[in-house]
Amino acid sequence: MYEFFNFGAIIFINNKHVSMAQGKLGDALKKADVDQGLSGAEPGSQAVYLAMCHLYFDSVEDFQNSFGPNTEEFLADIPNFTNTQPIIQISEVKI
Repeated sequence: MYEFFNFGAIIFINNKHVSMAQGKLGDALKKADVDQGLSGAEPGSQAVYLAMCHLYFDSVEDFQNSFGPNTEEFLADIPNFTNTQPIIQISEVKI
């Protein structure tokens, strides 16, 4: 999840960063989604996160084995679209 960055960066994330991840993660990556935050709960309020990228794997181990060797390259790409540090969370889809 990326906090407060240039809206033009959403194009970069979709066209470059996610494409790079798909190429590097290979068959371990089952699906990738990018959400653009629109607002907070109150009308007219700013979204907490302007973008979230969701990467789907069959298991935590598949994530670790595919993401781990590419971590430095992925992190080096982040300054191309934001000046904040990413918040990375591992979750499990339940529904």
